[in-house]
Amino acid sequence: MTMNEIPSSWANWLAGETTQPYWRDLHDFLAQEEALGKQLYPAQADRYAALAAVEPEDVKVVILGQDPYHGVGQAHGLSFSVPFGVAPPPSLRNIFKEIARDLGHTPPSHGNLTRWAEQGVLLLNSVLTVQADAAGSHRKRGWERFTDALIAKLSKERDGLVFLLWGSYAEAKAALIDQERHLVLTSAHPSPLSAYRGFLGNGHFSAANRYLQGQGREPINWAFT
Repeated sequence: MTMNEIPSSWANWLAGETTQPYWRDLHDFLAQEEALGKQLYPAQADRYAALAAVEPEDVKVVILGQDPYHGVGQAHGLSFSVPFGVAPPPSLRNIFKEIARDLGHTPPSHGNLTRWAEQGVLLLNSVLTVQADAAGSHRKRGWERFTDALIAKLSKERDGLVFLLWGSYAEAKAALIDQERHLVLTSAHPSPLSAYRGFLGNGHFSAANRYLQGQGREPINWAFT
């Protein structure tokens, strides 16, 4: 597993990180897990799908997740998203429910968020891999340092981005972001365990678009039509 898997535009941005000892240790760990026959998600080809979907200079919105879905066929490298043909998980259904309430869009029948990414939404998990059926199994192995550096770099190099941070884990990343240069929106997580404590009704999707338009940028089409 090499730096070459990261799209070149992001690789240039983050080259300093991938020369650090933690990066080698992380990939040694992943290689060992695979050698032991453990199933890791997403597939290696999709590990950097969030970065492949949008160039650094095209990012408008960042939606930060924790780690990939750990069920069969669910993870494909975009936070909260699932491939076509896979039923939207509960958190994603609540995201669609809030979009419907906030913007009046009919929820889609699928959970593939690729169209968001194509418009400049970086669907980034803080941890980019997970062992099958073991949520959180690859936390504190090095991914967080990499993605924290990515968030901090976006904050420093870009202006006028929207960061959607849902739940206490994501909210903690606000410390990496210059809130005088960017819009940071926080709320409860869309999980069924917490969605009714502030995610549903947060108005983040319309707020993000108002901010982008105020920056003279195209809003995100959050609908799937």
